[in-house]
Amino acid sequence: MRRALIVLAVLLSQMLFAGAPARAETAGARVALIGVPGLHWNDITQADTPNLWELARSSAIGSLSVRTVGSLTCPYDGWLTVSAGTRSASGYSCGAPPMPEQQGVGAVIPDYRYLIDVAGQRNAGTLGEALKAAGQCSIAIGPGAALALAGRDGAVPRYHVSPLQVRTADLEQCPMVAMDVDDLIRPYLSSGSLPRVPEQLGPKERRDALRLADAKAGALLSILPQNTTVLLAGLSDHGSVPHLRVAMMREAGAQGRLLGAASTHREDISILPDLTATTLTLLGVPVPQTVVGVPLQAGERGATFDRLQRADATAQAIRSVKGIYFTVVAVLQVLFYVIAFLLLRRRKGLSWVRLAAVALAALPVSSYLVNLLPWSSLTGLIAGALGCMVAITAVAFAGPWRRSPLGPLAVVAGVTALTLAGDLLTGTTLQLNSVMGYSAEVGARYYGLGNIPFALLATGTLLATTVIAHRWPGRLGVAAVVVLGAFAMVLGGSGMGSDFGGVIAFVPGIAVTALLVAGKRVSIIKLGAFCVAGAVIVMTFAVINYLQPPDKQTHLGRFVGQVLSGEAFEVIFRKLNAMLATLLSPNLMPIVIAAVAFLVYAILRPEQASAGVVPAAFRYSPALRAGLIGTLVSGVIGMLVNDSGAAVLSMALALAVPLLLSAGIAALPREQGSAPGVGEQLARVTK
Repeated sequence: MRRALIVLAVLLSQMLFAGAPARAETAGARVALIGVPGLHWNDITQADTPNLWELARSSAIGSLSVRTVGSLTCPYDGWLTVSAGTRSASGYSCGAPPMPEQQGVGAVIPDYRYLIDVAGQRNAGTLGEALKAAGQCSIAIGPGAALALAGRDGAVPRYHVSPLQVRTADLEQCPMVAMDVDDLIRPYLSSGSLPRVPEQLGPKERRDALRLADAKAGALLSILPQNTTVLLAGLSDHGSVPHLRVAMMREAGAQGRLLGAASTHREDISILPDLTATTLTLLGVPVPQTVVGVPLQAGERGATFDRLQRADATAQAIRSVKGIYFTVVAVLQVLFYVIAFLLLRRRKGLSWVRLAAVALAALPVSSYLVNLLPWSSLTGLIAGALGCMVAITAVAFAGPWRRSPLGPLAVVAGVTALTLAGDLLTGTTLQLNSVMGYSAEVGARYYGLGNIPFALLATGTLLATTVIAHRWPGRLGVAAVVVLGAFAMVLGGSGMGSDFGGVIAFVPGIAVTALLVAGKRVSIIKLGAFCVAGAVIVMTFAVINYLQPPDKQTHLGRFVGQVLSGEAFEVIFRKLNAMLATLLSPNLMPIVIAAVAFLVYAILRPEQASAGVVPAAFRYSPALRAGLIGTLVSGVIGMLVNDSGAAVLSMALALAVPLLLSAGIAALPREQGSAPGVGEQLARVTK
């Protein structure tokens, strides 16, 4: 199967792009790449960094995500990633790049083969080799620049320790110059690696280091030949907390514009490998296929320091509350099931349990809707999310639909599904910098459908469509499940969502729900076939995306490239380890355990556990039972195929089970007679 997909991708690529003209070399182009590890936008002021200030005012500016392999990026890994054009790591306690050994006018990086032979960084030297193959000479200033421009033999043809050793005439001999400005980061590496505190230096010490860095950058800027395109990047972190860093590009017409890249689908965010692709593209050098970055793009006008400073501040606010948020959600979920268990057994406070269930189910989608509000502080974020939750709950119980047991369920599930679908259609602005979404400084995802949003989209879609199937049973109901489910699945798996594991999990959930609504049995063989179908569909999305130009590819298409290059197994292994780690999460697993235990006990011992509300919900709406089973199928498979693991199943249960209880409590007064026995109940579930 794998070989067939590879052959198909290669053949289609040759057919589509045969005869395509090569990118013409840019005659006389010059590029200067200045790396200032640890630099972020709060550092740049007219008083302390006048050279960087003036460069920023004449450049397109944006935020740079410096994430490589680990959660933090040291200067060594940052420069190595520029060299490789893909996320890379040196493989041990990481600090400054190695000091080159001078050899004539050039230099050699000692033990360079360690990176390729031991650390497994087989793409190291990609930038240097591409320049050499194109006959382009380069000049490296400082150890990090030497690492970026070295070939696979670890050698750089021209090397200088300081910009004071270089003249304009020297720079005119080579179209490419890179400089490592390490004055800011050096005080943070006194122990040999990044410190384990957020900020090791005091304000005065950091300002002193910034002035030195600004002077060194200014020394190179003052002698650059005219019409040199300048790229400046804050290439690494400086402490134990990741931040968004500085990215600038000075070229004709770029002044005052935002700087982003198609790699992030953001007009103001780029990644380290984009620097590699940009450098080669500007010089007219073919970009190797292993480079995952794409050229930087100067976007709309209106770029300001304040906007970029707020971008990092927003990300840090989300980071500070994220762990607490999931802890609160876990505690609320567990408390809800305990209190509901006690009250339902006594048939007391049922209306309050129903209200709490709907409010709790409305909490996840509120974490996205709050980004529609102009919150600017942690207090505003919390207040806005709670306000959205209250508003959704009020709507759920306000209209004529409140009289139906499925009314509030339909509102919450529908709002959840529509919110995430609308976000995908409009560029995923709600998921970015949300507590249940992703943030750019973490670098796990920059656009598309995250793993937790997938769980909520799948659950909301399946539950909402089963309400339609309840209202219009038969073929119309089955069609609603299939058509709306497929629409949501395509949104998630296409270029808008770029969700690999979600499609694999969503297809079986849709199929199982549709079959149960139609009154058909679901066997293990059918379930396995649905999983295979999901894998085939997502690989089709990936191959189609791979055949697009590099700047149009998402990580789906890049995964096909990794399959072709043999790097896919490393990616899969890394994601598998991440998935297994979530099984020990103190925030996620309590939700899974409490929800599953309550659900199983409520089915097997309906009168003892929940006053029969779960069986009542199933008897009132067999379609709801089908939707719940489909949700569990998607949640379990999603847990196994996504690196977020237990987060997928826990959030699916956090939405589905409270809504199920709310429907059962409303359906209970309509019941006549006693609840069915265990055998009858189990038989109904498997029909």
